[in-house]
Amino acid sequence: MTSTFKSPIGDELAAFLSFKRNRGYGSIRAEFMLRDFDRFVVSTAKSRSSWRLEEVMLAWLGRLPDRKPTTVGAELTVVREFWKYLRRLDPRRFRSEPRWPRLKTESRFVATILSPEQVRLMLRLIGRLDRPRFRRHLYRALFLVQYCAGLRFGEALRLRIRDVDLRRGTFFIAEFKGRSRWVPFHSSLTAELKQYLRARKSFVGADPRPDDRLFVGANLHRLPVETAGGTFRKLYRISGMKPAQGRVGPRPYDLRHTFVVHRLTRWYRQGVDIHSRLPWLSAYLGHVNLLGTEKYLAATPELLSLAANRFRRLYSEGKRKP
Repeated sequence: MTSTFKSPIGDELAAFLSFKRNRGYGSIRAEFMLRDFDRFVVSTAKSRSSWRLEEVMLAWLGRLPDRKPTTVGAELTVVREFWKYLRRLDPRRFRSEPRWPRLKTESRFVATILSPEQVRLMLRLIGRLDRPRFRRHLYRALFLVQYCAGLRFGEALRLRIRDVDLRRGTFFIAEFKGRSRWVPFHSSLTAELKQYLRARKSFVGADPRPDDRLFVGANLHRLPVETAGGTFRKLYRISGMKPAQGRVGPRPYDLRHTFVVHRLTRWYRQGVDIHSRLPWLSAYLGHVNLLGTEKYLAATPELLSLAANRFRRLYSEGKRKP
């Protein structure tokens, strides 16, 4: 998309988009939203001799009735970030934020927790990818990084070579949602990443530099979110876990949920004190507090069974005490 922005705030929109890209946010969807907003501003400026940016933003968000809250929410995120960007440039003019619309906060979407068998099935399907053969190495490594380390989908895609320390077995996650963190991982993932880096070098044709992205696509520079997400959705449909049409079924992000539930399940089996370990898990996931971790604590049948058995044992021991 090479066309420039046409509205009176076109220069600011272009600078904002460049600013976000330089920080590693390469979403094509956000660019489409900004260009749609730009066209809306052009139309408004033609029909009205005077207008205020905050009013135009709110009018753009409410231009089509009966849209899904998630769609409006995505657009709201973009214009709010643009407003914050403008406030950094001119704190006086953009000091007070507009009264943004209140969106429904409850989501009816339930995360899909993959079973160990389903994880293995996905790895087998990834192993059949071709054209080029590098794709099987690429998506195996990406899948395992999310499943074994619980990274967010975007965090995994934004990893750079300098963020991966194979000797110490750690990822460095640059600042996201106000904080940075180190994420240790198991030696088995180290072996997988070494194999991936060999395949990456063969595909790219050169040793990676520290600032290069860990995961690369056809352009040899980065793997777009849309491309990676589309590939995972296709594999989920082939596996039978996701229907051919619709939004239901596993998402790429659900591997993070799966990581949390599988970790809790292992802790239950090991007999550890779950309550004492939850702060560890919260810090590992990059949450500010335990409230951010709550939404990941899905109750699978196996997890419920393990928790019930532990409660039964504790209750039985308590009854036997004099």
